Amino acid sequence: MIAYFDCIAGASGDMILGALVDAGVSADALRDRLSALHLKGFHLHVDRVVKNGFSAIKVDVHVADDVPERHLGDILQIVEESDLAPEVKEDAAAMFRRLGEAEAAIHGSSIDHVHLHELGGVDTIVDVVGALVGLDLLGVERIVSSPLPLGRGFVRGAHGQIPLPAPATVSLLKGVPIVGSDIEMETVTPTGAVLLSSLADDFGPIPPMTLSGVGYGAGSRDLPIPNVLRVLLGEGASPGMGKVESLVMLETNIDDMNPEFYEHVMGHLFDAGALDVYFSPVQMKKNRPATVLHVLCRPEKASALKRILFTETTTLGVREQTVTRHALPRGHHHVDTPYGSVHVKVAHLDEGQVKVSPEYEDCRALAEEHDVPLRKVYQAAQRAAEKADFVG
Repeated sequence: MIAYFDCIAGASGDMILGALVDAGVSADALRDRLSALHLKGFHLHVDRVVKNGFSAIKVDVHVADDVPERHLGDILQIVEESDLAPEVKEDAAAMFRRLGEAEAAIHGSSIDHVHLHELGGVDTIVDVVGALVGLDLLGVERIVSSPLPLGRGFVRGAHGQIPLPAPATVSLLKGVPIVGSDIEMETVTPTGAVLLSSLADDFGPIPPMTLSGVGYGAGSRDLPIPNVLRVLLGEGASPGMGKVESLVMLETNIDDMNPEFYEHVMGHLFDAGALDVYFSPVQMKKNRPATVLHVLCRPEKASALKRILFTETTTLGVREQTVTRHALPRGHHHVDTPYGSVHVKVAHLDEGQVKVSPEYEDCRALAEEHDVPLRKVYQAAQRAAEKADFVG
């Protein structure tokens, strides 16, 4: 199951919880799972509201908590002593450590001594654990999120007026795609930031899937736009076609660079994390011959790779677009041939079918060593692969 979080007006813990409930999570099942925290003095209130014509679920954590603040260790103890599933404990603890690290860095304190004011409340603990439990109840295996819209302005906290986006939110969103919002309020809370930045496998457009469910989670305020977060649920649109992921394609046209430099540039790009680099010949204005340099990468690598293109080539501009890649699950094995051992790449299709590709460098080295045509070594590796256990 794929879950896509469409952050229309932003993201917060209660909006994420509301969207999951609207998408099919039973409120009673959620309350039952949350009882494993052994936290007293809170009640999960679930209500249906309308935001700018959109029906959505509003989840509020009503708290009778007389603890004004908690240290990170206090929260980790609550999680560790709970009866939550081990994987939920692990994920929740990791998120609270990230919250603690962000707050400690902001206030110049150590992670053991920093006070978690708003972030140490029962409502934050319930939001984080509730989101993990809700995703588990829905059977979600992969999470993708839209870029997060960040509003401006100020919000009052335990230390007075805090500029928006909140410093903790900004810290938690390092490496995450963000966009500015015209709304002068807190659109992404630290809880929403830590949940999506920790859980999302990818950020970008809606991934290919067969849609099976939709849920809307409401925020507290009324805005000029619908103050909701939407979650789309579905199965991969191409069964058996492997992993579907959003990647970035960088492209630039070059017509004034010494072609001897391309190998150097390609090496730097691969070293910096490029998944693929290739060149296409083109004719540019005034019929000048040129080369298009294409770089495929994961979103978090795009900035570093653009810098290489600007510093190592003569280009003055780079195009960037998000692309969807369908990748077959694959692995590396080796087979024995009359000429020696050859590594083979094995990709798995439906119903036990595989595609096998011998490694060129292995075959070339053996061909030179035995003074035989390269194609003979290649064919021998393919025949050995067909008889191996991983085929079929």
